[in-house]
Amino acid sequence: MDTIDSSLITATQKWLKDIIIEYRICPFAKRELDKGSIHFSINHDTDIEPAVLSLLLECDRLNIDPTIETTLIIFDALFTDFEDYLDFIELAENILFEQDYEGIYQLASFHPDYCFEGSASDDPANYTNRSPYPMIHLLRESSIEEAVTHYPNPEDIPQHNIKLMRELGLDKVQALLSACYPT
Repeated sequence: MDTIDSSLITATQKWLKDIIIEYRICPFAKRELDKGSIHFSINHDTDIEPAVLSLLLECDRLNIDPTIETTLIIFDALFTDFEDYLDFIELAENILFEQDYEGIYQLASFHPDYCFEGSASDDPANYTNRSPYPMIHLLRESSIEEAVTHYPNPEDIPQHNIKLMRELGLDKVQALLSACYPT
């Protein structure tokens, strides 16, 4: 692994530990990180077609390797514009459907400029989905179903996260995310 890839993975792991796990944005992430069952895939492509191929290759990896629970595809050169990223997410979801992966894999989306529809860009609630780099989280649908059966009121997680981010405030959540970037 080269220095750039290592730096991207380190920043992403710091984000997972210091924000997602520490603040229980995803109550299931700690277990998978501790088990080493998260695969980090770095994508340096600058065009959409190779990015789509990368998504499909990661689906194949999950098909073949049951020790990988989930994959984070980290884009370091593509999707700096949030609207372009959203277009790719829509394309990726359509491709998963066309490839008969619907019900097998689910996408979660994270971006440094993530903004929920109808929200102001400076709403701290957006930080539930803000990350150091544009990325796609590819999850096994069966694992999600299993995890939520053992978690009380999983449907309350998004509202809890929004409330938490707003309670922390914009300055705090900005500082938390900024601290994830390599120095």
